[in-house]
Amino acid sequence: MKNAAYYIEKLQLSTHIEGGAFRETYRSGLSIAKERLPAEFNGNRNVSTAIYFLLEEGQFSALHRIASDELWHFYEGHTLHVYEIRPEGTLITHVLGKDMEKGESFQCVVKAGSWFGSRCEVPGGFSLVGCTVAPGFDFGDFVLADRQKLTDEFPQYRELIRELTYDGIG
Repeated sequence: MKNAAYYIEKLQLSTHIEGGAFRETYRSGLSIAKERLPAEFNGNRNVSTAIYFLLEEGQFSALHRIASDELWHFYEGHTLHVYEIRPEGTLITHVLGKDMEKGESFQCVVKAGSWFGSRCEVPGGFSLVGCTVAPGFDFGDFVLADRQKLTDEFPQYRELIRELTYDGIG
């Protein structure tokens, strides 16, 4: 298995605002007009977008929310935990990886409007995944979690929220 630095270089990944490294690989030429989309969208959207995303142990994808469903695909490396807090308060831990005997899966879906973040919890490990968003990703739909506000809303997940947010951001 190659290491994280290999994939960062070969896939030309750069630093992502929520943590880790990424590169957009696809943005559909087709778009959906704002008036055809739910109210959560504040403009036209491409039908679909896709990225490579890589996290190393010790890094995390900070809790955030978008207006679209996001399909995650496991490619290489070690197990990735994707934590999803649904609007009604249910916590779902998706486990991406290759070991189906341990309950890992090659894909998972995070529902639109959920708060979600992820991390590779294997010492010295990394996870290379892909994310497909439909309707396509746009930073106009991206909300980075405010630690205190999210903790006030979901106090039962206080520790997870602390671990997957940046202090003073929101």
